[in-house]
Amino acid sequence: MENLVTLSRLQEYYKGKKVFITGHTGFKGAWLMACLHIAGARIKGYALPPEYEHGLFDVLGPLDGVNSCLADIRDKDRLRDELLGFQPDFVFHLAAQPLVRRSYEIPADTFDINVTGTANLLEAVSRLEQACTVVVITTDKVYENKETGTLYKEGDILGGYDPYSASKACTELVVSSFRNSFFNPDRVMAHKKAIASVRAGNVIGGGDWSRDRIIPDIVRALQTRQSIEVRNPLSVRPWQHVLEPIAGYLQLGALLQQDPGRYGKAYNFGPLPEDHLQVSRLVETAIAVWGEGSWADGSLPGAPHEAGLLKLDISLAKEELLWRPRLNAQQAIQWSLEWYRQTPDQRAAFTSAQIKSYFSL
Repeated sequence: MENLVTLSRLQEYYKGKKVFITGHTGFKGAWLMACLHIAGARIKGYALPPEYEHGLFDVLGPLDGVNSCLADIRDKDRLRDELLGFQPDFVFHLAAQPLVRRSYEIPADTFDINVTGTANLLEAVSRLEQACTVVVITTDKVYENKETGTLYKEGDILGGYDPYSASKACTELVVSSFRNSFFNPDRVMAHKKAIASVRAGNVIGGGDWSRDRIIPDIVRALQTRQSIEVRNPLSVRPWQHVLEPIAGYLQLGALLQQDPGRYGKAYNFGPLPEDHLQVSRLVETAIAVWGEGSWADGSLPGAPHEAGLLKLDISLAKEELLWRPRLNAQQAIQWSLEWYRQTPDQRAAFTSAQIKSYFSL
């Protein structure tokens, strides 16, 4: 399994397999879809329409072997019918309200989408008669963050200050409940299901235009020759290119299918300790890569709380999954900005080239 994250190994495990992806129109979901398409999987996506134009989903355009259903994860009956009609071998659940600051604006919706939406999906999976492997994507923000510099491990206490973080901690409890109640590894021969959750650090990469995300904010400012307004320049985050956790999700999915008892748990995916960077350093690196630009401190007194320090311990994924980061922070920033430098008609091919390059590292 040492070479699982090469394209040839991914094709060995996913070629011809039916993969159901929720949230495939979003930033990370579209990258996952692109990787699985290259690996030869048969894909069905279930998500709301893309929130913004020119994101990766629109850039990729229609893909052979990919069927897209534009619907709400909260539509329990539609979700069940689409999943059961597809009869997937794998499910990757990414559909979510993914933004901290937006969760202050729509807290109840954030819990409804992230918590109830996950329960809707797992209930639908429980109705499948065939074997199915499920990977639920949550976040590094599920931990009760004391902001002491501790590297959080998977067994640490869950929490969440803001509605987004709390909703994702609740999602982890939903996963645990369904695992114990319906997908218990001790009874896998009867139910034929396997489930794990994954907690990734702050992902960056091309094709993201979301509001209140650092790379889109940087690119919009640089493209218009405006100063980059940085809300929390001293905050420290576990930055990583989007392909890093996706490689981990795919590797975990293959291993989980083989041994639900061993791999049916939570895993952190993040950078090495030296790549936990202050926001200001990421911005300055981005400006250096771009070749011009400036930034200003945009911190506002009384702004909604966002964690100032968050670090992940990734030793479990390294030891059990034989996964490791391939790009350091400098490379992750460079790879991200290179995508935005491409013309719109070059970006689909450039995405494919980056995927193939990453999996050959």
